[in-house]
Amino acid sequence: MQPGDIFFERFGHNAIVVDDPARGEPISYNFGYFDLDEPGFTANFIRGHMEYMLAALPLSQDLAYYRHVGRGVSIQWLDLDPDQARALAASLEENARPENARYRYDYFLDNCSTRVRDALDEALGGLLATQLQGRSRGNTYRADAVRLASPTPWMWLGFDVGLGPAADRPNSRWQEAFVPMRLAEALRDTRLPDGRPLVIGEVELLPHRLDPEPAEARRHWWPWLLAGLVVAGLITWAGGRSPARLAAAALPFWALCTAVGALIALIWFGTEHRFGWNNYNILLFNPLCLLLLPGAWRIARGRAAGRLFGWVLAAVALCGVLALFLNWMPVLPQRNMPWICLLLPLHAAFWLTLSRRPTPP
Repeated sequence: MQPGDIFFERFGHNAIVVDDPARGEPISYNFGYFDLDEPGFTANFIRGHMEYMLAALPLSQDLAYYRHVGRGVSIQWLDLDPDQARALAASLEENARPENARYRYDYFLDNCSTRVRDALDEALGGLLATQLQGRSRGNTYRADAVRLASPTPWMWLGFDVGLGPAADRPNSRWQEAFVPMRLAEALRDTRLPDGRPLVIGEVELLPHRLDPEPAEARRHWWPWLLAGLVVAGLITWAGGRSPARLAAAALPFWALCTAVGALIALIWFGTEHRFGWNNYNILLFNPLCLLLLPGAWRIARGRAAGRLFGWVLAAVALCGVLALFLNWMPVLPQRNMPWICLLLPLHAAFWLTLSRRPTPP
């Protein structure tokens, strides 16, 4: 199933269809069901303890929603031998029982697509893992998440700012199958032990009437650096003319840094979203900016900022330098260079401008 317009549809979807003429209509085994009305769902979502479930429903019923919203659907027919097909069908039927259907959901490691991958791999005796685990195209969890979320700005910002360095390891083709379209590509390339292709046919069931999946594109850091330098220049110019107005303008920026930094800290220390841990963006969206707000308010009102203000400005700027240093480290770097290029010049400009002019002329 191709990506949709709603934020939780951006990654696309997939399911396993069992077509047994003896049982009537084909059955779609869909691992992507969740209950928004479940008690505690929102709290569990925030702390990273979500549960999804496997639902077995007639294929026509599963397709009805995708037809209604205009999402394209295609089916890949797999060349399983009769014993493999029967074993897979029996396993899915057992897994779909109410007492077995629920599972602990993880965006990257255990989602509706990896469940399909794992079920097929088990039926094939580990063939998929054997052929996919040792191969990589250099894609990362961050790259695929940001790319697929890009039509929704708040969503790609959330992924890009909120993910830590664990999301930047190059994935094997096995790991990148957390994206349904990546899994479909991998199945096309899979060969059975005798060399025959696993996918013997692919048919479009529904046309895709929405915008296509975002294409892969290299992400350049230099436009972010250019923007950071331009804004830093404006900060320096404004500080020379009116530190009071600059301090007033800095208040929402530092408040935003404080809020985002606090959220990064919450994800890191207070949730089970493991790919948000060890997030070096906390050095750029620095919670220390909270300590700058009183001093900025005093400067904006024509008074001295106080002794602490200059030291905190220096600490925030040095944390940005530390983020740059960590980005250059060869061990588990975080691909946050665009944010460094944008925010480090701003923090440095505020430090150089306001620490030297704590009061307006």
